[in-house]
Amino acid sequence: MAMATAEMFSLGIVGLPNVGKSTLFNALARANANVANYPFTTIEPNKGIVDVPDDRLERVAALAEATKVTPETIEFVDIAGLVKGASRGEGLGNKFLSHVREVDAIVHVVRCFADDSVAHVDGSPDPVRDMGVIETELVLADLETVGRRIKKVEPMLKTGDKKYAAELDALRHIEQLLDAGTPLRRAELDGDIARLVSEMFLLTVKPVVIVANVSEQELEAAMLTASGLVAPDRTLPAVLAVMQEAKGDQVVPVSAKLEAQLCELTREEADEYLAELGFSDSALTELIKAGRRALHLVTFYTIKGTETRAWTIPSGTVAPAAAGKIHSDMERGFIKAEVITCDELLSIGSFAMARERGRVHTEGKEYVIQNGDVVLFKFNV
Repeated sequence: MAMATAEMFSLGIVGLPNVGKSTLFNALARANANVANYPFTTIEPNKGIVDVPDDRLERVAALAEATKVTPETIEFVDIAGLVKGASRGEGLGNKFLSHVREVDAIVHVVRCFADDSVAHVDGSPDPVRDMGVIETELVLADLETVGRRIKKVEPMLKTGDKKYAAELDALRHIEQLLDAGTPLRRAELDGDIARLVSEMFLLTVKPVVIVANVSEQELEAAMLTASGLVAPDRTLPAVLAVMQEAKGDQVVPVSAKLEAQLCELTREEADEYLAELGFSDSALTELIKAGRRALHLVTFYTIKGTETRAWTIPSGTVAPAAAGKIHSDMERGFIKAEVITCDELLSIGSFAMARERGRVHTEGKEYVIQNGDVVLFKFNV
């Protein structure tokens, strides 16, 4: 049986030089990327594979008495710092943009702390201005890509084929949006234009999570809730300004310096320290979750023998394609899927008992896998 090729979703960490990208990457991947107080320390991108925290997986594994537990993973890529003019090749602009093009989503680190010992390319941090620099360079890069495509399509109008006229109209619409400074992820694009944008691998269509890199003191004053950032005791002007500018992008406040310090502690010591600060978990957990939300990913679980495993798929994936995530032959020979929600399985206590009670439902090829499903696939070899 042929093993399916695992799809690894990747998040590219971007930002101006010296905003804390590599410090954040080190904390995420527990890697050892070079961190220094000068621009372009990161030239070639560092890559780290990070396990996705998942309490449900641990509980399902305990129920199944699994001896092997395999979590989902996600890749973080630490990309070289961007400077104004990158779209014209300034600094490491060309390399930067090519690396951004390869990732599935962007983690935009914005410096929201003041520290005279850490240099800033523009003298002092200004979160809204700094975020605008990155956004502008990505828009300009897309404009250049669209402009090149227009030049290729215009001569084809002579053929009289209406498809070229339609494509040119779509390209000019995209160009107008970018000329107005609108990132394409914030534009309402219809089916044909959306498909064209996807084909061109444009940068501003990629989902973005903004990391507001704050000081430890500011982070202590903040409380993360499902609805966003709440600061009951005092405001966080820099972070709130970034949120206002984000216009729909998710914003996660993180103290990269604190997270790096936590990595030097044991798990027990880190949990104790976080509890003292009033946090139930590391901010990196929220960042990983935000990245998955940005990519519209869902999780399903399988129990096979002594292994319980979590799998990542895009929202809207039908059962045969989800089976193909495990083995390519399982998609081709798909017969049916036996499905129960994670919460119901945990409540009942076992897959066998759930089946006896009629709580395991059988689904066919059109079934869309839901977040938290526990699935047993049936297939022909």
